Amino acid sequence: MKVVIIGGVAGGATAAARLRRLDEQAEIVIIERTGYVSYANCGLPYYVGGTITDRRKLTLQTPESFRSRFRIDVRVNQEATAIDRAAKTVTVHRLDTGETYTESYDKLILSPGAHATIPNTPGVDGERVFTLRTVEDTFRIHDFVTSEQPRSAIVIGAGFIGLEMAENLRDRGVDVTVVQRSGHVMPTLDEDMAAIAHNHLRSHGVRLLLNTQVERIESEGGPARAQLVGGGELAADMLILSIGVTPESTLARDAGLELGVRGAIRVDEHMLTSDPDIYAVGDAVQVKHYVTGDDALIALAGPANKQGRIAADNICGIASTFMGSQGSSVLKLFDLTVATTGLTRRAAQAAGIDAAHVILSPASHATYYPGFGNMTMKVVYEPATGRILGAQIIGTDGVDKRVDVVATAIHANMTAADLAELDLAYAPPYSSAKDPVNMAGFVIENIREGRVDQLTWEEALALHAAGNGDGTQNAATPNDTTTEDAESAAADIAKHADTVLPTVFLDTRTTYEFDAGHIAHALHIPLDDLRDRLDELPRNTRLLTYCQSGLRSYVACRILMQHGFACTNIAGGYGFYQETLLDQETRRVGVADCGIALES
Repeated sequence: MKVVIIGGVAGGATAAARLRRLDEQAEIVIIERTGYVSYANCGLPYYVGGTITDRRKLTLQTPESFRSRFRIDVRVNQEATAIDRAAKTVTVHRLDTGETYTESYDKLILSPGAHATIPNTPGVDGERVFTLRTVEDTFRIHDFVTSEQPRSAIVIGAGFIGLEMAENLRDRGVDVTVVQRSGHVMPTLDEDMAAIAHNHLRSHGVRLLLNTQVERIESEGGPARAQLVGGGELAADMLILSIGVTPESTLARDAGLELGVRGAIRVDEHMLTSDPDIYAVGDAVQVKHYVTGDDALIALAGPANKQGRIAADNICGIASTFMGSQGSSVLKLFDLTVATTGLTRRAAQAAGIDAAHVILSPASHATYYPGFGNMTMKVVYEPATGRILGAQIIGTDGVDKRVDVVATAIHANMTAADLAELDLAYAPPYSSAKDPVNMAGFVIENIREGRVDQLTWEEALALHAAGNGDGTQNAATPNDTTTEDAESAAADIAKHADTVLPTVFLDTRTTYEFDAGHIAHALHIPLDDLRDRLDELPRNTRLLTYCQSGLRSYVACRILMQHGFACTNIAGGYGFYQETLLDQETRRVGVADCGIALES
């Protein structure tokens, strides 16, 4: 059997190695148009930033290592230009010599990946304009930064690569402006969680221009200049285009293979295309989103590696299947870790799934053990069943562990009750006896079982306006809520229509915390004084209760509800209000679950 693989990196290289482990006699050929067959794609920004200093460490396998260990014929700097499905041949162009030849196959695996999306904007091919997708791209940027010593850069696009490049350029002392077309960075985050990333980026000197588009780029003979839609201009010594990736499916299209979402190659669960002898893997293929079952494009290294293995299995007679991708990802953002899995709340609603969420702010490990940090968790769930749909977590440490646990729970179709019951490892340096994932399950179940009513800040402010009609909403919201949040609040407030009472904000934090900042016109009764001061609270009023994180105010709501008060807990507490509506970065080191600073 002869297998030709077009493209290396994650999917193609993995498929080749798996094929050899399964079939010692197979003839395996990899055709790779770049000079590198297997490299650490996700590590490329860190070479630019200087964290990785040795170019050789970016290369995972070479043609020589593939040959010596696996007896695989790797041909770099060669591009497959056509597939003849009837003859079962591939036309290959040698980029170094210009020679063209044909290569026959019994089975063909397409792993062409995706290319950096280049907008139809004048000037994108200028000498100071860069993209980052290949090793060659990385060396070009690194060499420019080293030789030209740029003092400023514009990064267009705020996905993974854009933010990683912003961080690494800042680490090299470059002033960075990030231009993002939408209203927030990272489409894998909801807008409220993205606000935390915004504040952190700004605190590290990154200028953010949201809801901004570039109309034209000029970069010849001087600084790069970006003309903005609607007027205005940015100037910098270099410009990075990072607006996403496009599936590299031209070869498949020209061969008559079926295509799907955004021109991606359509495959079945065995990674088989519409041709029974051609498989496709990696960033070029359409997959099923594991949570919704909808067709999707999810360009991540983990799924690509799995798909390469699955294609090899099926070629060798093992009926492996790819069940879909839920988009689990993690990003280092200066001092924070940003991780997501599954659906955002907005994505769930767009898919027609009834979704709710909780916000909690647990410590990364036991607060009596030194070095703990605070994280913000948003866990999305289905109210009727408690099924976990997704999670977004931002914090200093312990974030990757928790998102992986939730990712596993989603894959196993677990509910909030299951999260509460998970038996997770505990020791003071690593976690708390009630792990943050357990706590998320507890909070969701308390809401589902009616032990507490919960509103977001947008919903609480809308309810306050509806219940009072006195304009105090403006006093409570120094920043306008976004269109996305306002629409969500308007839709969700209907469920409280039968309880539209006059409302009062109740702050249950300490006097020190209250004096440092609070909601306008809020009543202030610290939690520990609440039972002795119940007579100060108005009856026939809904108490919109908050603390710093939502934990103390939950305890307050349990007290108040059992004394006959109508009470609602505001998710995330005042700390989340600061991050999302005041654009203020909150403290994360040495802060307990309840939001009180334990370390000076």
